Amino acid sequence: MPLVHGFDPPERFVAGTVGPPGSRTFFLQARSGSRLVSVALEKQQVAALAERIDELLDEVMASDTAGSVVPAVAPVGLEDNGPLEQPIEEEFRAGTMTLSWDPDDERVVVEVFPFTEAAVVSPDQLDEDFEEPEPDEVLLVRMPPGVARAFVQRSESVLGAGRPTCPFCGNPIDPDGHLCVRANGFRRRDPV
Repeated sequence: MPLVHGFDPPERFVAGTVGPPGSRTFFLQARSGSRLVSVALEKQQVAALAERIDELLDEVMASDTAGSVVPAVAPVGLEDNGPLEQPIEEEFRAGTMTLSWDPDDERVVVEVFPFTEAAVVSPDQLDEDFEEPEPDEVLLVRMPPGVARAFVQRSESVLGAGRPTCPFCGNPIDPDGHLCVRANGFRRRDPV
């Protein structure tokens, strides 16, 4: 039986980073009272989770199955631009994540499972029956639609706060510039 870090609903559920742009570590952080759980994950996982939550809420809005109103944007009072809470102690590194809508409680349900090498399947194993191992722990967050929209808004802000992109090649520009493939290897600087 896995250890479940459950938050229903959380007082705070945010994505945030630690470190300077270019070497940031991304975290999901959930808090209720004095209980704080931080899960490390990749930038692409934050982007995918935020995008899917937004799509899920749009689908629920369009379906008329929600008894209450699902906000189209994050309610003003739920904005959260504060830093991650300290101490940031990584419970685990995120692997598989699931997302669903609970129509009975009208909650967005996010489950985050730890990354495990045993779940990595090579191309020659695709035809084999594969059973993913039971996780040791899971982060389970059940949140109302307004809180979910606020999570999406903050995630988009966090994702956009990284390194600027080169207008020529689209790759990130480090503070000391980068070698632009579109400029035949000449060093370009961030346009001012």
